[in-house]
Amino acid sequence: MKTTILAFAAAALLAGCGGDTYVNQGSTTISKGAELTDLQRALEDGAITKDEYDELHRKIMRRPG
Repeated sequence: MKTTILAFAAAALLAGCGGDTYVNQGSTTISKGAELTDLQRALEDGAITKDEYDELHRKIMRRPG
């Protein structure tokens, strides 16, 4: 589970380099809000550290949209 969440977070950030509010991963579109909710859950579940959370949160929030 921890690996899945980290892989999802990494994929979401890499795919999120575009200028849209949504991340498109194949046929799935994920909003910033959903990403942030998943990120918070990963922190609460202990899948990521607070430092990792802060870095990923900043990257998500810097994206336009």
